[in-house]
Amino acid sequence: MQMPSTKTLYTYWNTIRGARSAPDRKDIDPTRIREALAHTFILELDDANGFSFRLAGSHLCTSYCRELKGRSFSTLWHDRDRDAMDTLVRAVTEDHAVALVTFQGSTALHTKVSFETILMPLRHNGSTHTRVLGAMTALEEPYWLGVQPVLEQRITGLRLIWPDDVPAEETVRDVATRVVNDAGIGSQVAPMALPTTVYGRSARRYAHLAVIDGGRN
Repeated sequence: MQMPSTKTLYTYWNTIRGARSAPDRKDIDPTRIREALAHTFILELDDANGFSFRLAGSHLCTSYCRELKGRSFSTLWHDRDRDAMDTLVRAVTEDHAVALVTFQGSTALHTKVSFETILMPLRHNGSTHTRVLGAMTALEEPYWLGVQPVLEQRITGLRLIWPDDVPAEETVRDVATRVVNDAGIGSQVAPMALPTTVYGRSARRYAHLAVIDGGRN
């Protein structure tokens, strides 16, 4: 985690969940995350069985030069990256992992900016399958951000964090074999060729990712 807003939201989420796999939506107090609020969002499962923005902070809306509430989360991503994002969202909602993503956003004028995104499970009506808490922050803020909207984004890094296995600073684990940059324009996550056991532990496959059960070896 590179950005203060990402660290703030993760620390708050981890604190309020206690011994649970995820905190409840009603547990969140916006006044406790003021410094991260402009970067924070909540996704909800929509009628198309995908996730859309239920809430989106001002920094996000400014980056895209439009209101994000009600818009699809998956359609923000390049076609080649949507399966990977859907995979990570399932790991968050079904396995209660935390997903950390870096991506490069491009505008119509081919200007580019890198972002860091975190996705965390959120309980709603007793289930973690319909809500996701997250933050999205630009790693730098060029002068044009907020004037030229981000129109296309390509993943440059995918990781899962398992909060209950080891201390937070030790839990980041790579779940993609590599990220290939396409002439500096975008990225493509290469398929993984993993067996059903990884590092001696059982692994469940989601598309081209494998979710490893348990903690450290």
